[in-house]
Amino acid sequence: FLMERKTRVKINRKEVILAKMRKSCSCTPKKLKNFVMDFLPVLRWLPKYQCKEYIWGDIMSGLVIGIILVPQAIAYSLLAGLKPIYSLYTSFFANIIYFLMGTSRHVSVGIFSLISLMVGQVVDRELLLAGFDLNDDAPPALGDGSLQNNSQSNTTAFNLTIAGISAECGKECYAIGIATALTFVAGVYQVLMGIFRLGFVSMYLSESVLDGFATGASLTILTAQVKYLIGIKIPRSQGHGMLVITWINIFRNVSQANLCDVITSAICIVVLVTAKELGDRYKHKLKFPLPTELVVITVATLVSHYGKLNEVYASSVSGAIPTGFIPPKVPDFNLMLRVAVDALPLAIVSFVFTVSLSEMCAKKYAYTIRANQEMFAVGFCNIIPSFFHCFATSAALAKTLVKTSTGCQTQVSGVISAMVVLLVLLFLAPLFYSLQKCVLACIIIVSLRGALRKFRDVPARYYVNKVDTLVWVVTMSASALISTEIGLLVGIVFSMLCIIVRTQRPRTALLGQIRGTSFYEDDLEYENLFSIPKVKIFRFEAPLYYANRNYFLKSLYRMTNLDPNLEAARRKKYEKKEKQHLRKGDHTTANGLGIRETTLQLVPKQIDFHALVVDCSSISFLDTTGVNTLKEILKDYKDLNISVLLACCNPSVIDSLKRGGYFGKDFGSMKEMLFYSIHNAVKFAKDQK
Repeated sequence: FLMERKTRVKINRKEVILAKMRKSCSCTPKKLKNFVMDFLPVLRWLPKYQCKEYIWGDIMSGLVIGIILVPQAIAYSLLAGLKPIYSLYTSFFANIIYFLMGTSRHVSVGIFSLISLMVGQVVDRELLLAGFDLNDDAPPALGDGSLQNNSQSNTTAFNLTIAGISAECGKECYAIGIATALTFVAGVYQVLMGIFRLGFVSMYLSESVLDGFATGASLTILTAQVKYLIGIKIPRSQGHGMLVITWINIFRNVSQANLCDVITSAICIVVLVTAKELGDRYKHKLKFPLPTELVVITVATLVSHYGKLNEVYASSVSGAIPTGFIPPKVPDFNLMLRVAVDALPLAIVSFVFTVSLSEMCAKKYAYTIRANQEMFAVGFCNIIPSFFHCFATSAALAKTLVKTSTGCQTQVSGVISAMVVLLVLLFLAPLFYSLQKCVLACIIIVSLRGALRKFRDVPARYYVNKVDTLVWVVTMSASALISTEIGLLVGIVFSMLCIIVRTQRPRTALLGQIRGTSFYEDDLEYENLFSIPKVKIFRFEAPLYYANRNYFLKSLYRMTNLDPNLEAARRKKYEKKEKQHLRKGDHTTANGLGIRETTLQLVPKQIDFHALVVDCSSISFLDTTGVNTLKEILKDYKDLNISVLLACCNPSVIDSLKRGGYFGKDFGSMKEMLFYSIHNAVKFAKDQK
């Protein structure tokens, strides 16, 4: 039987588009109000804030995150190649702006190790191109970043003409100029993606790609911090293969290791790892996580200051961190042109991590987020702070998990965290002058535990899905051994190629009947299946399109043990020889058989079926090549008196077959060619003469 399709109402697309444009371009007070409240979600939820129920959880989580944020902000400045003050600015402004514009109640937005690394790589590259020395231990800039004259290349005032800058500008000034330009462009990309609703781009970053990217970038971060751990002075490597080059330089200079930094690093790592492990083991008993980083930084700063580790043992320290805010400055347009390409992967990674964490929290706590608004929020978390000497931000997994575990209810906790950072900015920043850089490196390395632990999951991942494991390995290797941006691109391309290859060579099967039922399954996978006499049932588990057409035909011919083209050619050959013998008056054929015997010989022994049922349940779509392929096998098998029956086609496939003329002009033969179940097709084949 044939089911009747519903008649679709024809839609005038022109009218629909015009109606949408009229609706979008109209401006009424109600619409303006909704636009403002959608753009600033805080206006919707803050008036409904349940103070008695939420306030203590928000204050507690805000204080804890603020306490964690300060040492991490100072530490991640090493990754970004910038001074610690800029990390503190970034943490402050990001929390305030996301409070106003974000739709997630629990996400912690601010500095993130991977984003800091990507910013730092661009900053280092541009500093090298500008002729600056990347040595971190050169004397710091004075005043507003303009540098005074002496013999050091990093402290010589350059009258720069690079990228159109003609004013005197030193290393620190130029570095933050690059970072703010990069951040501004990344934010513009994110806002444009939100306007044009390009959030679907995140779909191409699978879990395996993101995990591999994070692990590879973590190896790069770890490698970049080793020189601080052991206190050696090696140039900051740039370009492809940075990880390998850095390790070569480390081993070449390991004899110059600073014993004071080595001992300090060993003690800090032991304390931090022990505290983290104990915190993970007894987290159900702790009301809030231990502020280990803050304790370590406080104790290390006091020991370094009173022990004069910098003066006596030449241990590298953070240096002066000014208080207050630097006057805002518009990012340089010419620098934007230099970093426009670098900003694109930065924008995508920042958005993807923010949205994925937002969705995770929303699912866990039963509320909804708006992915498009999240893109606007993280975009303006980059655009606005770029005027205040900040660099790119994103949601951070570790701080988000801490935030949820300490009773966070809304983004009011973000404001509390911003106030803690503001307190440090205004009053406490100079106290960190004597903090050793090796302590900051220890904090960064210990924070990578989660990403580095992914190596332990490789066997389990391989057991679940070998292809996803291969994607993870390729992305991780490319991110670590080549560069983070290229690693991300390689991961995306490779994962897409894996999908294409899997559709090019999908599983195929001949089906047998489960005895006593109307169901059919793979004859090679299940025991005790019943083969239908004179009927072959073929399943193809992928869309049928131009890339897998040949594989479809080869699999069909191999599994049915019949190539209709070869058989037709063989029959024509016999018929031709037969006619030649008949003209000569010989009643025997070329192979010495009589005419009747030859007639029998023309029907090969391997043709043991008169009907072919194609199970189309796994064929999600057909392109033009796919339709032509089915038409081709229909014709070829018909020449051998074998009927081809299609079963379990979805409406999309049926429409493609109709448009391609598979059923003829009037569709009159559809009832004899198309069936809604394999069993119906088999019954029809059995009833055929």
